[in-house]
Amino acid sequence: MVVGGEDQVLRRIEELLDAPTSGAAAPSLASLEHTLTEGYAEALALEAERLRATDELVTLATRVTHADVELGKLRAMLDRLQARTRALRKAS
Repeated sequence: MVVGGEDQVLRRIEELLDAPTSGAAAPSLASLEHTLTEGYAEALALEAERLRATDELVTLATRVTHADVELGKLRAMLDRLQARTRALRKAS
């Protein structure tokens, strides 16, 4: 997918929609069909990119959740170790 390609497709679609529907200035059927095909191809490319990004977000969210759980365990153990260290200091 070319960066900005969707902007070009959108611009061409707008031009075709703004053009007269009949007469010499009206776009040809071939031009309409070509732009329609390009538009659908761009839509598919954007949907694929959206799916990839969604998958990445899910993966990152899973990693964050795992890190939160592990961090909670580590903090709890550190608290216990700190309490034991304090007790040993007081005893000595």
